[in-house]
Amino acid sequence: MNNRRPPAPLLDAALVGVSLANAWVNVDFEEQPAMACALLGACALALRRRLPLTTFVLTVPTALITDAVFATTAALYTLSSLSRHRVLLVGCALAYGVTDFLPWPWWALKTSQLSGTRNLVHLSYTLATAAAPVFLGQLVQARRELSLRLTEITEAREHERLLASQSVLAQERAQLAREMHDVVSHQVSLIAVQAGALQVGGRDAETRQAAATIRQLSVQTLDELRHMVSVLRASGIRPTELTPQPSLADLRRLVDGSGIEAKLETDLPEDLPPTVQRAVYRTVQEALTNVRKHAPGATATVRVRCVDGTVLATVTNTAPTRPSLPLPSAHHGLAGLGQRAELLGGTVTAGPTADGGYELRLEVPFVQNR
Repeated sequence: MNNRRPPAPLLDAALVGVSLANAWVNVDFEEQPAMACALLGACALALRRRLPLTTFVLTVPTALITDAVFATTAALYTLSSLSRHRVLLVGCALAYGVTDFLPWPWWALKTSQLSGTRNLVHLSYTLATAAAPVFLGQLVQARRELSLRLTEITEAREHERLLASQSVLAQERAQLAREMHDVVSHQVSLIAVQAGALQVGGRDAETRQAAATIRQLSVQTLDELRHMVSVLRASGIRPTELTPQPSLADLRRLVDGSGIEAKLETDLPEDLPPTVQRAVYRTVQEALTNVRKHAPGATATVRVRCVDGTVLATVTNTAPTRPSLPLPSAHHGLAGLGQRAELLGGTVTAGPTADGGYELRLEVPFVQNR
């Protein structure tokens, strides 16, 4: 439903035009005082929004001297739609009705003109004519106020609904934080302890190195997990910053700590947007994790470069040299990478290579800062 109204200046100009036409039809051009009052009343309608009472007063002579009462009616309607002073509105309506009923000039009024059934009907008609714009204006004012009140109620309900949803979300986050702290943190701590024991008591250097890598990754995971738990618990109570987000400067540490033999080749500008840097980091992180899980003994090559305004990141691994162990997986990693890349206008593709390995490729466009 279209509730658009014409612009206020256009509507005011239309009312002035209709009032002038009403004066042209009902006023004799040779009667200069009457024509002056009619023109004054018509032009006064341009002030009806800013000075409604003054506008009505300026239009009263039109109803007193002439039959061109459109300007007075419009002014009284405007005053009624903008004012809450009931006594003032009643007085203005009576003034309009009396001036429209009494003949002009007043000093030529005869007593016989105020009596009789015909005059009583005429008086009733003029009073009804004066009351009509008052009632209509008050109705419009009540409708406008009701619309505003309904808008306020709707906004208040939306706010209450938002608060309720935030409360439910905060409870769910608190429950999730408890589960993560009580279950996941405990299990990762056991992994770190067992890896530390294996690192100390291992019989060969390769085993101790693998145990050290497992312990390092477990400790890092615990730190990130604890911070995530604190973020979940504080959500909705106070603003909480996430841990510093990874960037391309962290790629070397990520590759070196991946626990596999990997080579890193980078050729990128230094002013890449942070979102692009995080996308590259998370892609490399996911790819190296998949190599470690599904391709034991394989080596990996990480290449990150920029070509024609597009960041290309590829992680390619060779064929595994040992059979992989079945590990639990929800297969959400690649899907999450694809969604992240799609938000940046890029793509993620993955598939096997000709030599039995696997390749993960990220392409993300970017605008270089100048």
